[in-house]
Amino acid sequence: MPLRKKISASSIKALRIEDKRLNDTEIAGFHARISSKGAIKYYLYYRINGKQTNYFLGSASDITPAQARDLAKEKVGEVVQGKDVHTERRQIKQTLEAEKHQIFGVFLEEKYLPFLMARNPKTANRTYTHLKNIFHFLVDMPMSEISAWEVQKWISERRKQGTKPATINYSVNTLKGAFSRAVEWGVIEQSDLKSIKTIKEDNTRIRYLSEVEEIELLNAMRQRDTELREKRDSGNAFREQRGYELLPSFEKLSYVDHIEPLVLLAMNTGLRRGELMGLEWPDINLTQKYLTVRATIAKSKKHRIVPLNSTALGVLKKWKAQGERNSYVFFGEDDNPIKDFKKGWNALLSRTNIFDFRFHDLRHHFASKLVMNGVDLNTVRELLGHADLQMTLRYAHLAPEHKASAVNSIG
Repeated sequence: MPLRKKISASSIKALRIEDKRLNDTEIAGFHARISSKGAIKYYLYYRINGKQTNYFLGSASDITPAQARDLAKEKVGEVVQGKDVHTERRQIKQTLEAEKHQIFGVFLEEKYLPFLMARNPKTANRTYTHLKNIFHFLVDMPMSEISAWEVQKWISERRKQGTKPATINYSVNTLKGAFSRAVEWGVIEQSDLKSIKTIKEDNTRIRYLSEVEEIELLNAMRQRDTELREKRDSGNAFREQRGYELLPSFEKLSYVDHIEPLVLLAMNTGLRRGELMGLEWPDINLTQKYLTVRATIAKSKKHRIVPLNSTALGVLKKWKAQGERNSYVFFGEDDNPIKDFKKGWNALLSRTNIFDFRFHDLRHHFASKLVMNGVDLNTVRELLGHADLQMTLRYAHLAPEHKASAVNSIG
């Protein structure tokens, strides 16, 4: 039989594990339970509308017997008035849980990430991390308070910083996707983020190097090469004096790293960044003087043949002679293709007075030089791998002096 005593500090202190339970003699249904490990918890047993319920009041580690008694009296009063306090607590808990998931960061981690993992485990963490990092200023905000205006301010700031429209559009569309799911799952009632319009890209931008800029870029590469060689020689001299292991010498190498071959190849083939990084040595035919852009790495998903001029051919011969240790032409850590060379490219540009120029603009430079040398647009289209002539027509307006020369030739 359970013990029957007034629940107090002394009776609780005297409660033993074998007693299991102590019923209060003054408040009906008020009792304490002790676990096999000695943990004591207070409950209120009550019946309402024919339903029996055991209401958890708290743990002895958190509240005193007197506090548990006061809480039991309060809940008995509510039950007498017809309230089902257990159901009410569950509803409050559900409300609090719903409010918790309205916080953008919590929603991303506890609801959206599991959804992404179930849909595509390979990209789930990347999408989650992207949202969390890019929109870090929204992470602690309730989703119901995140408005289109809030995101629009971020867009304006990014545009001022020179971020590409495509990059901004990707981030915003990813964010809109998360909010659409939140509405669909009832986390929030609605979202006005769908009113944010996609930024239209200006595909007419053609930036290519002037003759002076081209010479400056080539000189900067040679200067960089010289400085890196001198730095390596100086470093090895220092190491040799102290008996340290020497670093590999650049003396017999044509290029100190991949930056110069990449830039020269982009200038003379018009290949995209991804196509260059995906190139493998079997794609290069040094005898017949051409390279193949495989469909798997081409943006158009169609393979194309690009002839190698003397500069591109010379670069590839020298680069291959430095040691073909991998199937990839440009490889990085663990013999995998390099993933990015932004740091090296930006450092190279910082040596010049060339502004507003991206690595992708080397592709425009290649195309522009072809057009200015009288190559027909359809041939340029084939070399660049454009799906149709519309993209290539962007170059038709270049170098009006060449057009004037052509017209004057029949005067």
